[in-house]
Amino acid sequence: MSGLYRACLRPLLFAADAERVHVATLRAAGVLGRSALGRRLISARYGFDDERLHVQVGGLRFPNPVALPAGFDKNGVATEALAALGFGAIDVGSVSARPSAGNPERPRLHRLPADEGIAVFYGVPNDGAAAVAARLAGVRLPVPLGLSLVETNTGRPAGVDEVIAELVQAARTVLPVADYLALNLNCPNSAGGFSHFDVPAHLRRLLQALAEVDGLGPVFVRVSPPAHPAGIDAVLQALDPFDFVKGLSFFDPRFDLRRRLKTPAAELAAKRGSVSAPVALSHTQALVREWYRRIDRRRLVLIGVGGITTAEDAYRTIRLGASLVQVYTALVYQGPGVVREIKRGLAQRLARDGFASVAEAVGVDNRAAVPR
Repeated sequence: MSGLYRACLRPLLFAADAERVHVATLRAAGVLGRSALGRRLISARYGFDDERLHVQVGGLRFPNPVALPAGFDKNGVATEALAALGFGAIDVGSVSARPSAGNPERPRLHRLPADEGIAVFYGVPNDGAAAVAARLAGVRLPVPLGLSLVETNTGRPAGVDEVIAELVQAARTVLPVADYLALNLNCPNSAGGFSHFDVPAHLRRLLQALAEVDGLGPVFVRVSPPAHPAGIDAVLQALDPFDFVKGLSFFDPRFDLRRRLKTPAAELAAKRGSVSAPVALSHTQALVREWYRRIDRRRLVLIGVGGITTAEDAYRTIRLGASLVQVYTALVYQGPGVVREIKRGLAQRLARDGFASVAEAVGVDNRAAVPR
């Protein structure tokens, strides 16, 4: 299936503007996913299930650990089709309290074929929390639905109090439709990539404010990983009082992925934005390895995101300490069948190594250190 996509469909898609293709794909998926017949057709073609893949995280049941991160379906227009495709969870967004058109520059999405990567400079365009929540109000998915929250991209840096108030407002608005919230606290394409919440004291203040929100469910937090173990411990201490925080993922602004690409520097210079590509995998796995050694494993899980394109990538990341993995860029280059291929490969590897579940494999290659 992946070979057919690469040989026939991808060349046609790559001949058109990347953002236009993205928008058209979501519209088509939205139409198909709104009908029961459409969802059955997607599942029949791309579905794969195995009991070994079922995961319990934060009180939620994930049918498999392969999740779709925020950024693909920014406004919740295609969640039913994406769930039918076989993802274990869908993150919608990132969504802000107020609508935003995102960055005005065009183009805002670039392909990097030499590296099977993309450069994204969207600037989190979205319809706003109220509109997205209304759109999702009647949607019932067979997988957990997450709402990724971000500050509104106004083109100017906002004070920490303003950002906290915005995120709390967005949380209250989307809670009725969300199984969990994902806090996007360091988006590289808005506010210049600056985040107040790289300071642990500010992160604690945000979580204190969220703790006052009635009905708050599981929350997953994306943090900028500090360079030193003491910094990691400071972040974890900021999280400790808040048992609604169930997991962590990472975006590392210090890691210069562009320097590691095959794409010529002159070509890269014309493509603004954060880069995602398979070459990020080693850094993703290094972060999972380091943080797994320091988290309280009784209450926190790790989400591996960045560079995961194959079942072996996902399995190795799980064995280093991730309970969930997220896949996005591989969809662009391998097509929708990549989700099934990764799941099938994970099930085969779990069976080969004698694991009855994903949970049994988490961290097996990373047992040197005792959790805090």
